[in-house]
Amino acid sequence: MVRTHLVHVKEPLLDVLKKYVTHVIQPGDFIALSEKLVAISQGRVIHRSLVQPGLLAKMIVKGVAKLKDDVGFSDPAKMQVAIYRAGWWRMLAAMTVGGITRVFGRHGDFYRVAGHRVSEIDGFNPHTIKPFNEFAMLGPEEPQRDAQDVEDATGWPTVIMDANNVNVEILGLSRGVPLSRASARLVLLDNPIGQSDEQTPIVVVRPLRPQP
Repeated sequence: MVRTHLVHVKEPLLDVLKKYVTHVIQPGDFIALSEKLVAISQGRVIHRSLVQPGLLAKMIVKGVAKLKDDVGFSDPAKMQVAIYRAGWWRMLAAMTVGGITRVFGRHGDFYRVAGHRVSEIDGFNPHTIKPFNEFAMLGPEEPQRDAQDVEDATGWPTVIMDANNVNVEILGLSRGVPLSRASARLVLLDNPIGQSDEQTPIVVVRPLRPQP
């Protein structure tokens, strides 16, 4: 893990990476970036004061499980951000379809119907380092492109990951990463970036090398 200073909104991502990664990365390594780091650097954040949860948000969260150390979408304000992204009618349809299919043991339809990458929305988590516990983060603008842009600018193969204490998803994987998305996910499945105030939004992944 690579510890950084507290990166602020719209702070240039490449400046952060060059400052902290240049002296530790070696040939054959690749870097994994928190999607929060990328989103913050792009200014894709919304402060809680700008979000007013409506009736639909309050209805939907009644069926959402609250996870340990992660509010998920159990916070009406975070659900309202999803409604801003996907639209009222689409989220109503997602609630209806997801509620029905869950009865039959099928999960994930809520997010599939909602679309608009609402599953990538993060934030409003009291365990997150201040002041970002008061922000929702919309996810990177175009994570596949963003990962490739980092590799093109630095030469470092790059993964952008969405990770929490429940799951890890690979959002972006540049061409130079020597793994498939599925393999990269397995490598990062224990979420080395952390979920609280670690300030380690960058991981340098190094392959095991044969012992002499």
